[in-house]
Amino acid sequence: MKSITIKGSERESVGKVATKALRNAGAVPCVLYGGNQPVHFSADERAFKTLVYTPNAHTVVIELGEGKPSFNAVLQDIQVHPVSDKILHIDFFQLFDDKEITMEVPVKITGVSPGVLLGGDLRLNTRRLKVKALPKNLPDFIEANISGLEMGNKLYVTKLVSEKYKLIHPDNTVVCQVRISRAAMKAAQEAAKAAKAPAAKKKK
Repeated sequence: MKSITIKGSERESVGKVATKALRNAGAVPCVLYGGNQPVHFSADERAFKTLVYTPNAHTVVIELGEGKPSFNAVLQDIQVHPVSDKILHIDFFQLFDDKEITMEVPVKITGVSPGVLLGGDLRLNTRRLKVKALPKNLPDFIEANISGLEMGNKLYVTKLVSEKYKLIHPDNTVVCQVRISRAAMKAAQEAAKAAKAPAAKKKK
């Protein structure tokens, strides 16, 4: 999985006054969990644009200054202002090479569906899937091949299994499906009527 580097500074004070001052200065207060103890730090709000405002999934390298250790992590939780959408706070969870982590990754559709070629509508039911894996095995996306989907067919999460990661979803989870479009339904009805017409004439 691709990684983004966030350069920040450790926070000496974590009180409300200090937090408000950080936000007024254009910084975001953050906490890194998962290690021996939480690490409080802050970083410029602009540093999070490629992490937060994207459909892609990334791991994060948190750098807190020269001579200090860096941390591999994933975004765990984010708080935004309900009106302005300004980032108020972010929680990260530290990654360790030998410990599995659970996170959501996007679904990428590949292939061409015969059902879509016949006029069906492709509906993506699940845009992101939750996976559990070691950090080195986290995928950038889950590939969903629709080449076998006929009109009315569904692609279930059980068709997307991998030896590198586990999908944390019930087996009956539908990733995408090809639904019969109104145009295709109308065409089928007209074709059925046309087929009945000669038969009705023969009976007369």
